[in-house]
Amino acid sequence: MQAVFFEVPGGPDVLQIVEQPCPRPGASEVLIRVLAAGVNRPDVQQRRGLYPAPSDASPIMGLDVAGIVETVGDCVDMLRVGDAVCALVNGGGYAEYCVVPAVQCMPIPRGFSFVQAASLPEVFFTAWNNLIWLARLETEETLLIHGGTSGVGMAGIQIARRLRNATVYATAGSEEKRAVCTAIGAHAAVDYRGAWDDEIRAVSAGEGVDVILDGQAGPDTQRQLDLLRNDGRLVFIASHQGPTAVVDIRAVVRRRLTITGSTLRPRPASYKGRIARELVEQVWPLLEDGRIVTRIHEVVPFRHVQAAHRILDENRQIGKVVLAVDPALAETIPLPNKR
Repeated sequence: MQAVFFEVPGGPDVLQIVEQPCPRPGASEVLIRVLAAGVNRPDVQQRRGLYPAPSDASPIMGLDVAGIVETVGDCVDMLRVGDAVCALVNGGGYAEYCVVPAVQCMPIPRGFSFVQAASLPEVFFTAWNNLIWLARLETEETLLIHGGTSGVGMAGIQIARRLRNATVYATAGSEEKRAVCTAIGAHAAVDYRGAWDDEIRAVSAGEGVDVILDGQAGPDTQRQLDLLRNDGRLVFIASHQGPTAVVDIRAVVRRRLTITGSTLRPRPASYKGRIARELVEQVWPLLEDGRIVTRIHEVVPFRHVQAAHRILDENRQIGKVVLAVDPALAETIPLPNKR
């Protein structure tokens, strides 16, 4: 099979398409013929040498795919050969074939193409894990999402609005991006390069927020803690502005604040399988009737994977960049799986 590979970390130019052995599924896994694969920020970090794959995962990049089940393991009874699925994978998505635990596969939402389906798993798994499970976002609480037009940001805004009736604020770096945030449900969006904390205080009538979802960390951490209401929760999904911060621990204790973070990739398949089931039960119906939407920034042919990574390096994307691994079929809409 063909797969994307790099020998040394670096910029997009290090990415090459090479011949690799086709993987074989284990007893609880399936082999997917990949038609489309999502491009995500962790892929960029892996390419830069900042996010190595776990020892038990494929070294090939790619965390979400959509395609056709090619082979099922001996212990798999929930999927059949020929099923159209999308899946959160543990690596290996930038390839013509990919192995994934069966419990991490989900049916493609009705009416969605393979490209659209490939844009869903990583961002919705991440948003659900961090907002619903870790942050414990409750009905009608107030949420701030930094990077509102990232894939995770857009998923989080819509989950919070549609399933928790939350008041949602977002940050984004351009007028166009801020307009997208409000179009999909954010009550207000502000420029993260300015006094965003003061602007959020202003739009929240000085009350601040209950939950913050952030991928920057670094020197802005205390500003975020100061913006939280009592019993507030700050959840980190990355630390792009620095791995350390000076914070007022006494205030954390006195105001009962929670600071947490997560990496989903090393979690066991059973953990991810639980998220998959909740997404199919609670989010997929909203995708199918249009109350939650996915936004594809650009579909890039597999052979132009370097160009796809440049889009993320330059922070040009609004929504998801997707690789068309099989350009002839990637944008087709599959028939529902038969049972």
